[in-house]
Order: sequence, then C-alpha cells, then structure tokens
Amino acid sequence: MLNQIVMVLLYLGVFIIAQHQLKKWIKTQAIKKQVNEVRSRLVTRLISYFMFFVTLSVIAISLGLGYQEVSLFVSSAFAVLGVALFAQWSILSNITAGVLIFFVFPYRIGDRIKIVDKDEDMSGIIVEISLFHILIKRDSGDVMTYPNSLMLQKGVIKLSNDNVAKKKPTSKRIIPKRLK
Repeated sequence: MLNQIVMVLLYLGVFIIAQHQLKKWIKTQAIKKQVNEVRSRLVTRLISYFMFFVTLSVIAISLGLGYQEVSLFVSSAFAVLGVALFAQWSILSNITAGVLIFFVFPYRIGDRIKIVDKDEDMSGIIVEISLFHILIKRDSGDVMTYPNSLMLQKGVIKLSNDNVAKKKPTSKRIIPKRLK
C-alpha cells in the first residue's frame, strides 16, 4: 500500500514539474512568435488537460486497476468525445490547426501575406492569430477572418513590407550575444 502511495505521489510530482516546464516553454514560444497571451494560455490549458488525462490513466493502472479496464474507459471516453464532436468537426479541425499554427506557423502578427486562391485576392497584413481563425487586414482597410484549417491547406506567400523595402542595408554584421 505504501509503494502505491509513493508511486502516485511520484506520478503527480512528475506531472506538476512537466506542466510547469510546459508553461514556461509555451510562454517563450508565444513571446518569440508574438502571440496573444490569452491564446497561449488556452494552448497551455489544452495540453495540460491531455497530460492530466494520461497521468490519471497511469495512476489508475499503478493502483491496481487492470490495463483492460483503464483502456476500456479511455477508449469509451474518446468514443463519446468523437461522437459529440463529429457534428462539429470544423470546430475541432480549427482548434487542432490553431495549436499547430501556434507551434509551426512561420508568419507573425504584422507580416504581409497572400493566400493563394484563384477566386479572390486574399492578401493583407496579419492582425491577429487566434485559436479558431486568423484576422487579415486588407489594403482597402477591410478585415478578413480566415479559418485556421484553411490556412494550413492553402499556400501562403510572405510579401515584402513597404517598411522593410525602405530600410537601407547596413554593412555591419550583427552577431547575437549567445554566439559571441
């Protein structure tokens, strides 16, 4: 019995440490990619829920519940979640795409982009990147809302900013402090 309590405390300790490290890492990624604080908290919360669910499953197995019972519960929970979200698949795909865009999207707020679409000119400056959509301000001043899932499916071209083109090139080479 004492061994099981020690194992549960160990698993909870690992979960708390991993969650703390995850929060720090996501916060640095959010600062680096100029992401809204609310969005970074939401991504942290989603990943923390998943980690807690995995930790809870491991604790249940270590407390003596059989692997079959735990796997039956986990698969049933995912089946219910899948059926519940089946009607809302576009919301789920936009959330998934939003998490992917948070970590791997190469463009930031303020970048001028063009979405490759034969039907309409989809170019402008990225104003906001949220969990469900990206706001793009067109040259005419209109703000366009574009779903995250479509952003990952279409080609995106980074256009040069007028401010970048006006800057004069410098001959000095700038070396980051960490490389000195």
